[in-house]
Amino acid sequence: MEWNFVIFSCTILLPILMFILYTRKPNHKSLPPGPHGLPLFGNIFQLGTSPHKTMAELKHKYGPTVWLKMGSVNSMVILSADIANEFFKNHDLSFIDRSVFDANRSKNYYKGSLGLAPYGVYWRVMRRICTVEMFVNKRINETVSIRRKCVDNMLLWIEKEANSMQGRRNGIQVARYIFLASFNIIGNLMFSKDLVDPESKEGSDFFNIMKRMMELGSQPNISDLLPWLRWFDLQGIRRKMDRDLGKALDIATTFMKEHIEEHKAGKQKSKDFLDVLLEFEGSKNEPAK
Repeated sequence: MEWNFVIFSCTILLPILMFILYTRKPNHKSLPPGPHGLPLFGNIFQLGTSPHKTMAELKHKYGPTVWLKMGSVNSMVILSADIANEFFKNHDLSFIDRSVFDANRSKNYYKGSLGLAPYGVYWRVMRRICTVEMFVNKRINETVSIRRKCVDNMLLWIEKEANSMQGRRNGIQVARYIFLASFNIIGNLMFSKDLVDPESKEGSDFFNIMKRMMELGSQPNISDLLPWLRWFDLQGIRRKMDRDLGKALDIATTFMKEHIEEHKAGKQKSKDFLDVLLEFEGSKNEPAK
């Protein structure tokens, strides 16, 4: 009898309650206008196969600012350059944070990412360090030889692969070598060493892990549209991201430990970005004089 009551509540009462909560009028009367959506799904099915075109057409009916619901997530669409300029000039602090997809919440990765971290002291400090140590002309000019070396290595990898495939019709995955070269550029800027080698097992594993992580991060996820379903992880995206991100962090931790040991042994000749971060972390832990 008790189980019958539970089943009845879940199949009948819960959907009715959710429908009432969805269709009730919002308390905020100042919300922008927008089309009415379906319960639970909102306006998702009204956007069609070309959402950008559909949203542009909404401007003629609702004006330059349109209110939509993507599942249970409220979304405001700005369809005017003048309105966008006003928002980012006068209300930038209210809209400065990015929406974080559930996949990027794995192991709280987004909190340490410059591109995803919430606006605050940490984000401002990291932006200042990157601006001063990585994105200035002097630093960029100093790394020309590093980028050239990585590109030359990439061309050698492609040439070697092409020579080994003579007589076969299999194509060369140029994107893979570009991806590996990009990681080696980042590795030399961060750790003063190549991160991957296409012929090594570690390099191949690292490439496959990062590739899967990018695919998982860009894959449509129902948990992003219906946040109350995150706990169930219906598509298994969060579970897979936890697995792959854990492996990537283990590899990155190994790189960092090797770097610190080389630095202590006096083998490190040039200063890289990891040295900057370690110096900054050390300066925070030093007692005030």
